[in-house]
Amino acid sequence: MTHVRTPEVLNELRERIALLEGTASRKANTLPFGVDEIDRHLPGGGLAFGALHEVSGGGAGTVDGAAAALFVAGIAARTTGKVLWCLTRPDLFFPAIAQAGLHPDRVVFCEANKEEDVLAAFEEGLAFGGLGAVVAELVRLPMTASRRLQLAAEKTGTMGIALRRWRRQAEASDYGQPTASATRWRVSVLPSEELPVAGIGRARWLAELMRVKAGECAEFELGACDAKGRVSFLPLSGHRQGAEPWQRSRSG
Repeated sequence: MTHVRTPEVLNELRERIALLEGTASRKANTLPFGVDEIDRHLPGGGLAFGALHEVSGGGAGTVDGAAAALFVAGIAARTTGKVLWCLTRPDLFFPAIAQAGLHPDRVVFCEANKEEDVLAAFEEGLAFGGLGAVVAELVRLPMTASRRLQLAAEKTGTMGIALRRWRRQAEASDYGQPTASATRWRVSVLPSEELPVAGIGRARWLAELMRVKAGECAEFELGACDAKGRVSFLPLSGHRQGAEPWQRSRSG
């Protein structure tokens, strides 16, 4: 008897076995930043769809918080489909969000009175499927809640982004608590890009990849999102004298 062992047959058998064992998973889909210095630090070469991600400002101030929101808007802008944005404070300055590439026609806002309701809407949006991304502005993200969000994202392949915002500095300590998120980012404002003439150059950020599953933490100095949601990598400007090179050895 002749046995045919083509790669196609073997792959099909592996997939069937995986399904029977309950370990099959959808192919990893990622959203690259389009910047090699960032993407090579992320498993799959980009931010994973079907996963939960966290972003915060570098401090409790409104300036860093705004930078974090624009960073999130740029990510959402590069997805396909509607974006659900859940919040309790209707203080989002949408002209700035639009300048980061996220057009108003793509965003559906869900305003709630309590953070518990924001979490519920966040989970419902992820479970719905068919959305480009679901963003939720949160102060706290307990581990149990983050696991539910991660599971909902996995089932539909939707990207979830928790935009962590605080009213007071004491609340920022919650960002150090463990969650089920695939990546955790912190964005701080740097002096704007210098111009050869008088004026204000492109905004610049320090984006810290504080945690990444199956990857290494790193820091990046970036040019802020353009009209298509894209960031640019900038060389070290010396804003942190004596600091080590961008990459850290911590693992997520």
